Order: sequence, then C-alpha cells, then structure tokens
Amino acid sequence: MSILECIPNFSEGLNVSVLNHIAKAIENIPDVYLLHQDRSASANRTVFTFAGAPFAVVEAAFQAIKVAQEEIDMRLQKGAHPRIGATDVCPLVPLQGLSMQEAIHYAALLAKRVGEELAIPVFLYEHSQEREYRKRLPQIRSGQYEQFKIKMTDPAWQPDYGPHTFTEACGATVIGARALLVAFNISLDTKDAVLAQQIANEIRSIGYVNEQGERIKGILPQLRAIGWYSSDFNCAQVSMNLLDYTTTSPLQVWQHCSAIAAKYNVNLIGSELIGLMPEACLLEAGTFALSHTTTHKNDLIKAGIDYLKLDQVKPFDAQEKILEYALAAKLPQY
Repeated sequence: MSILECIPNFSEGLNVSVLNHIAKAIENIPDVYLLHQDRSASANRTVFTFAGAPFAVVEAAFQAIKVAQEEIDMRLQKGAHPRIGATDVCPLVPLQGLSMQEAIHYAALLAKRVGEELAIPVFLYEHSQEREYRKRLPQIRSGQYEQFKIKMTDPAWQPDYGPHTFTEACGATVIGARALLVAFNISLDTKDAVLAQQIANEIRSIGYVNEQGERIKGILPQLRAIGWYSSDFNCAQVSMNLLDYTTTSPLQVWQHCSAIAAKYNVNLIGSELIGLMPEACLLEAGTFALSHTTTHKNDLIKAGIDYLKLDQVKPFDAQEKILEYALAAKLPQY
C-alpha cells in the first residue's frame, strides 16, 4: 500500500471547537488516519498529522483547509509563531511505496484545487518549487501575514495557484512535497527570548549577521531555528526544524544547544516534539546515553527520551509520538 503523510499547520491554538471541526473533516474521509494533534496556545497554532492512501489524503487536506478558511479569521489572529494564513503550511511527505516525484504530483493537485475552488493564494515550496528563491518556507513567509498584501504586489511574489490578490480573512497558504523533518523545541531555564534567539542564531545553518555586518555561519547543517518566549511553559525556547534528521539529529541539536547555552549560564530544562519523529532519532540518543551497553530496543527508546528530556516539560508517549508506532497502530497495512 502506498502511504502519503500530511502535516498541515493551522493558525489556531485556542479555539478547540474549530480544531475539532478540522479533525472531523479529516476523519470523515475514508482511508485516511488522523495520527496526532499538537496544539500550542502561545503560538496560537496546531499541527495535525494524518496519513493514508494518497488521493484520500489530498481530499482530507482540502477539506481541512476549507474548514480553516471558513472558521479562522486572520484579521483577529495573534500568536508567537510566524504565519501567513489560516492554513499556514501544508506539507506532503511520501512514506511507503511513493517516490518524491509522486508526492510532488499530489501536492500540485492539492494546490491547484485550493487555489481554484477556495480562491486562496497558494505558494509551492521545497521539492514542489522550481524557483530557488522561493523554495524555503522562511523565504515565502518573510514579512508574515501583516506584510503579505504588499509582498504579493511584487511580480516575483505572485502565487503559483489561486488569486493574485491577498485575501485578508484567510491569508495565503504554502503547499509542497518535502522529506521527513523533525520539529523540535528546547526549553531553557530563562524567560529571555533575546538570549534564546542568540542560541538559535549560533546553531542554525544560516547563522547570523554580526555587528560588523558579516555573515557568521551556524554550527549545524540542515537546521532552521528561532528563539521565542513560550507562555505555555513560562520560559524561552529554541524552536527548530531538523530538515534532515540523518544529517542533523535531535541528539546533535541537544548537545550543541547545551554547549552554547552554557556560555550564557543557561541550562536546558527539557525538549518538546511537535508532531512525530522517526524511531531512529530516539534509538541514536538512547545508544549514546547507554554507551552501547544494550541493544534492547525498549531500553534504548526509554534512554533516548530521558537523555533528550522529552518528558520534562510535557508528557511524552512513545506509542503516540514515534512515527512508525503511530502508523502501525492506525494503518493495518503498514
């Protein structure tokens, strides 16, 4: 069986009724399985994860985006997380029996339908986007919702699908095929968002520009990061996307963040996984923590959770948060 994963990010983390309507729209589609929801009140954002048969996943994504358009008013939306629309971004990830090229095809089907039937400006990204200057989500999202109406008047920033004028009520959205990534936040024992941003600057691939105007390259490849204050946990966080967990893993991120934070007399108090992560991430961390003293998978998983402090700031259930386990529980064919 071919399995396509979809991880739409909605600009709503407060109104549970709206989120329930989105979940119902997904669950109403046959051959689609809702795996997880990750809601943040301070970010005012919720990440859904679902998977299933490709055409069914495209239909479920469309219906979820439609509900978000109807029930989320971006003119009233405020939150800590960058965003450009009610459905900020909707990635499609090929999991089983699908190539990236096939995922690109399904992303195009979804983007075209959202643009034409819902009249939402749609921007393609990652593997779906051919133009280099607009492949990355931060490039598209730059300026955020508040500046996007002006941004879209630039011919270089016309959408790939949908109207070429900004829709203030629902904003715009980003759709595309991408590889698996890990969304991983590290909580610090400080409330200083500026300090969290400095740690993010030093660790992320793009680095930062110093006071002399020089670009200082970051430590880790394939890593995006920002710093912010999270009222959910009453602390500052370094919020990261690990674009290729086989190149830059949660273990590496944790170790480097710890070393950088120590320079500023700051400690890491725990980490938070947004969405799901592959089993390999925790096996790597557990193997390191136990110094290769065991190969028993359950012991390694537990040690990985403990080492990364994934259960310190909020509960962490491996059966729900590890991608392979969640898929096996919901998809009998997996």
